[in-house]
Amino acid sequence: CSCFDCKVMNCRILFHHILEKEMPQIETRVVLVQEAGKHEELLKALETIKIMEVPVIKIKETSPGKSEEKLIKSIIHMEIKVPYIKTDTLEELGDSDSPEFETIFVVSDFQDSIFSNLCKADCRVIGPPLVLHCAQKGEPLPFSCRPLYCASMLNLVLCFTGFRKKDELVKLVTLVHHMGGIIRRDFSSKVTHLVANSTHGDKFRIAVSLGTPILKAEWIYKAWEKRNEIFCLNTDDDFRNQFKVPPFQDCMLSFLGFSDDEKANMEEMTEMQGGHYLPVGDERCTHLVVEESTVKDLPFEPLKKLYVVKQEWFWGSIQMDARAGESMYLFEKSESPGLKKSVSLLSLSTPNSNRKRRRLKETLAQLTRETDMSPFPPRKRPSAEHSLSIGSLLDISNTPESSTTSGETPKSCARPSKNSTPLPLKQSARWQVAKELYQTESNYVDILTTIIQLFQVPLEKEGQLGGPILAQEEIKTIFGSIPDILDVHTKIKEDLEDLMMNWTESKSIGDIILKYSKDLLKTYPPFVNFFEMSKETITRCEKQKPRFHAFLKINQAKPECGRQSLAELLIRPVQRLPSVALLLNDIKKHTAEENPDKVTLERAIESLKEVMTHINEDKRKTEAQRQFFDVVYEVDGCPANLLSSHRSLVQRLETVALGDDLCDRGEQVTLFLFNDCLEIARKRHKVIGVFKSPHGHTRPPASLKHVVLMPLSQIKKVLDIRETEDCHKAFALVVRPPTELNNKLLSFQMTTEEPPKEDWLKMLCRHVANTICKADAENLIYTADPDSVEVNTKDMDSTLSRASRAIKKTSKKVTRAFSFSKTPKRALRRALMSHSATEGRSPSSANESYIGSRLTSTSSLAGIPSPSLVNLPSIFEKRSHTLSRSTTHLI
Repeated sequence: CSCFDCKVMNCRILFHHILEKEMPQIETRVVLVQEAGKHEELLKALETIKIMEVPVIKIKETSPGKSEEKLIKSIIHMEIKVPYIKTDTLEELGDSDSPEFETIFVVSDFQDSIFSNLCKADCRVIGPPLVLHCAQKGEPLPFSCRPLYCASMLNLVLCFTGFRKKDELVKLVTLVHHMGGIIRRDFSSKVTHLVANSTHGDKFRIAVSLGTPILKAEWIYKAWEKRNEIFCLNTDDDFRNQFKVPPFQDCMLSFLGFSDDEKANMEEMTEMQGGHYLPVGDERCTHLVVEESTVKDLPFEPLKKLYVVKQEWFWGSIQMDARAGESMYLFEKSESPGLKKSVSLLSLSTPNSNRKRRRLKETLAQLTRETDMSPFPPRKRPSAEHSLSIGSLLDISNTPESSTTSGETPKSCARPSKNSTPLPLKQSARWQVAKELYQTESNYVDILTTIIQLFQVPLEKEGQLGGPILAQEEIKTIFGSIPDILDVHTKIKEDLEDLMMNWTESKSIGDIILKYSKDLLKTYPPFVNFFEMSKETITRCEKQKPRFHAFLKINQAKPECGRQSLAELLIRPVQRLPSVALLLNDIKKHTAEENPDKVTLERAIESLKEVMTHINEDKRKTEAQRQFFDVVYEVDGCPANLLSSHRSLVQRLETVALGDDLCDRGEQVTLFLFNDCLEIARKRHKVIGVFKSPHGHTRPPASLKHVVLMPLSQIKKVLDIRETEDCHKAFALVVRPPTELNNKLLSFQMTTEEPPKEDWLKMLCRHVANTICKADAENLIYTADPDSVEVNTKDMDSTLSRASRAIKKTSKKVTRAFSFSKTPKRALRRALMSHSATEGRSPSSANESYIGSRLTSTSSLAGIPSPSLVNLPSIFEKRSHTLSRSTTHLI
């Protein structure tokens, strides 16, 4: 128990009359026992702590002249005058029991004999981690009636259930007390964690209903192992989730009435959630999960201990991350035919049967009269309306035929308007299509409402059992602007409803669409553009998060969803606007030329086309931006200035380098053509590590290495190299970097069939011409023979070529390993001194000779022309006869 009375009983009590002004003279001491005195960090921490908590009982007289007194219990702060005292044995102190001292013993080991002796003497004992914790927090040394090693469970209130062995329970309780936790025998709302050894019992059920974390005993043992970590957070979600009691712990499940795929999936989920599965009929089984839609009766008589539950119990347990109560999900057998017959006969003989027949006849008569007069089904009795679920009449199909037969009557339409005119017995074709537009709009609003009420709202709800199912970022990605779209279409539906209730041929349908065209333009693009990302998020979360998978299973099985998945429901906004445009076209066909709505409908159709065009263009821009960021993540060392609002990715091309300018000949090179620049990257030789976003999503490691980002204005000519026996699918770029005086030739071989080389070169030249403001893009393309530019692709795929490239890479690594830039200067001087000593020369002369030789070698290297720098004018002067007519412009 941790109540204050017990604390006072287990410590030396200081009595003091509150009327007195002076406190008793008490000396506070911190005693470091054995190993604790050798802890340097601990000694420094104690020097910063100046205060400790001391329990005091003050005595106050109730009134003057009376002997009755009142005890006031409190904890006061007292100054520590001496930072610490070191001792190896308790006998050295001698006065540890004296009331003149308030002593705290710091012990490193809570298992040895000295600790046991201190506990028997009711001494205050703490551990080094607690001292370090108080020093870093700037807090006084706390008072505790029990030994307190660390503060890793401070302010936690724990309750235990399902433990049968007393020794194990005592050990766990002791460890919790050593870490600053509080134990409660009975479960209440104040309990922060339930430590369970079983999923049975009232404590477990109450903890599930309150959303209290339910953990295994291993959580306490692991926290004790980490007791020396000062800032170890045992309540951290990542640490705590490792020890959560799984929903199906101690459960043996069997499955009846499911398909093979469903059964395999549920068996896999059972093992993932800590349970086991058995064949149907096994006596060890604790739960039989039944598919109620296919199973009408059980093939055997179940045992009393066996829970026969619906599949909703299975998925509900996974969703809430705890075993759900079985009483709410028990499977009930269907009634026998004999019982049903007797019930039906009984119902016919009741006094209400004649009333029911009469009501049925009236309804049928009303249906017969109003079939051709009203666009809406007959009004139901209020009791019937309330007995149906909200989405029971929701039509999920997108076809006009199915939607017209199942549209539910809005409440506002059940009562005719005061301004309504009598409808003719036979309505016009224009009215029929307008009715279809209204009914499909009504169904669409119901679908959007279902998406929000059945999926989005529960996912966003705070205080979910087991914690949030999805992160807020994932919910926003999945649902996007669905609420905004619902608001717009609810208003459109209300306007169409009013129009149909007050119908005349002169009523304008086009005005309603034009009225909300701006709202449609604002709400649809954000959703449509990220619809693919929404589907990908649903698929990924369903695979990675069992609770979300269970959530979808439960809700998608409800009648409101019409047996369709969330992803299938979310595609409706993508399909809606084209469907409305088609219906408006049909209305226009059946509208007379003199009707003013004819022109209005044309404008409405054009406005919808503009919205859809804007959506498509915005979608292309969004996809281009996504491709843009994919390039940034894929290319290691990609320059930051590549990101620009006016820049877009045009084409990606996989090639092989045919020269040594940018990288080694034969290396795989990827060209990213943007509208104003060309990013050139080579394949990385070694990929290390992965990218991880702040939300925990991992991204593949960068597979390419940045080589150069080249503005298209630097490309002077594009060479289409002729196809020969030794040269296939090759092309070259004549470029002049701003730091070079001569042109450079960059040659490549395409390694993919798409795009064709001709299309790629035309595309490249078109964007080069746009960049340099030239209209004649085709004049940038020149045809050249392979020999004239010394390009061939014959040895690109040979084994010898690959081996030589590997040797070249290895030699480069060796050269770098022995380069002077990586060798310490002291080692070089030492080597030169030893060399000069063997040659009989002084160190200074050796140093001078080394410097001179190094300068000479550097200058000689500078004089050697690089084979990668090709002088283009000389090439074309020598071999002009092999080039086409247009090549003469290159000189």
